[in-house]
Amino acid sequence: TLLHCWWECKLVQPLWKTAWIFLKELKVELLFDPVIQLLGIYPKEISHYIKKTLAHTYMAAQFTIAKIWDQPKCPLTNEWIEKMWYIYIMEYYSAIKRNEIMAFTAT
Repeated sequence: TLLHCWWECKLVQPLWKTAWIFLKELKVELLFDPVIQLLGIYPKEISHYIKKTLAHTYMAAQFTIAKIWDQPKCPLTNEWIEKMWYIYIMEYYSAIKRNEIMAFTAT
């Protein structure tokens, strides 16, 4: 099933746990729940800036998982981190282009 491929599979669990630990280090306390990670349904009390961080973190994990979905190996944490940096850099340059750099630095 789709839920198994993206969430329950023993090969992708280490990547999701790494992402969850990363967010805990940023002082973002969330349940380890596929609804949050896969559907982007966040608790109402979470601020806009935290939601953006969560979206980037989960998007990078999903891209990393999708890249190797047909291979019998665990997604690498390095690939996830590289994808997070790529998303961050693209958002940074997009903010510069839109002349919204101050809003981006606040995030």
